[in-house]
Amino acid sequence: MSAEPIPTSPGPWCPDPMRQQRADYTLEDLLTLPDDAPRVELVDGVVQVTPSPTLGHQNISSLLWLWLRNHAPLHLRATQAVGLRLSHNTSRQPDVLLHSASVASVHSLLRPEDVVLAVEIVSAGTRRIDRFAKPGEYAAAGIPFYWRIEQDPVHVYAYRIGDHVGPGGERQYELVADGADVIELTEPFDIKLPVAEITP
Repeated sequence: MSAEPIPTSPGPWCPDPMRQQRADYTLEDLLTLPDDAPRVELVDGVVQVTPSPTLGHQNISSLLWLWLRNHAPLHLRATQAVGLRLSHNTSRQPDVLLHSASVASVHSLLRPEDVVLAVEIVSAGTRRIDRFAKPGEYAAAGIPFYWRIEQDPVHVYAYRIGDHVGPGGERQYELVADGADVIELTEPFDIKLPVAEITP
């Protein structure tokens, strides 16, 4: 008597190649992804699977989230890796977000107007995106503050949206502080962040 074949899984979820070519994925598609889908971002209708973060990256993210949670005023709340709706076919997942505390906890996609600060921790595979693409997208969406954190050694670059408008009508971020020791800011709240406290 022969054994019955073991059913095989069709494999992990991946984007449909034809839809990727057509670039017609929307935010509604993201909301219906299966549980086994990897972490993804949506850029101009194309699903981009984000690489797995390193332990160092995640440690910085967790330490910063905890610091913001303990120091932000009550009307603001810190969170990690929640989707940010930038248009009908573009969403990003900043590593750390500071958003209005009035946003209901059931949301998996935040609106730009709910977000005060978006933070990206730069990894080897995300340098160009975190340094150039995402700041442009976040500024265009009107997010007031953006921080970029470089690793090895940990160095924080803090930006605020400027009054200057580019040739295409887009707003841009201006660097207001950077350092590897202490970051002191008056916006989005009074901040005196010892960088050692977010360094693993």
